[in-house]
Amino acid sequence: MSIRLVTFDVLHTLITPRWPIHLQYAMVFEPYLGQLDPDSIKSSFKTALKILQIEKPAYEQGSQSWWANVIKRTALGAGANPQVLDASLGDIVPKLMKRFSSKEGYREFEDALPTLRALHERQIYTAVISNSDSRIRSVLTDLKLPDYMIPIVLSEEEGIEKPTQEVFLRTLDRVNNMRGERIRPEQCIHVGDELDADYHGAMKAGMRALLLRRIGPDGKQAHIDVGEDLNGVEVIQGLNEILDYSK
Repeated sequence: MSIRLVTFDVLHTLITPRWPIHLQYAMVFEPYLGQLDPDSIKSSFKTALKILQIEKPAYEQGSQSWWANVIKRTALGAGANPQVLDASLGDIVPKLMKRFSSKEGYREFEDALPTLRALHERQIYTAVISNSDSRIRSVLTDLKLPDYMIPIVLSEEEGIEKPTQEVFLRTLDRVNNMRGERIRPEQCIHVGDELDADYHGAMKAGMRALLLRRIGPDGKQAHIDVGEDLNGVEVIQGLNEILDYSK
């Protein structure tokens, strides 16, 4: 059956941090908190992020306060002085929020734009499904990714997130309404780097799915769970491989 729609995760799929997140945090922290160990920041960021994703899914109560909480927990976990942090958090949070709203904080993968263009030339629609906040729109615009990649469906705006089936089917419904089409789930492929959120979520929604596992330096920041089982999972190492599935 021919593929009519390819939906994409964003982070670690189409784009990646321009430098590792913990190093960018360290650069912003230093003028206010002094030098904090980057490895400690890396560890505490992962812990803080996981806690907030469980406690307040889909950026409950808004992304600004959500990320302020992550940033505070990250700095404290890395050994920041609590009093100094409290006094400077009002400056640190806006700087980090701004950095990760543009190409200052992110870059696109080299295969992103060529793959999107090739799909467009084949008259295959593209869209975004991301567990991100609304800033990702400005990032994609700043990186000049094509505006025909619509809709952009974000968990903060939807109040739901991957791997729930509804977010995948909601995206398909919007594509059909916008394009005047009747595309079925089995005519769609979702591509992302998270086994549960992207691959299994899309499969449960009746779509095909491809798990992106880049090799080399580009794959080091991807979301990989310890002990994950890839038996039977369709894995690609680059976005250009999508074209082999969309002929």
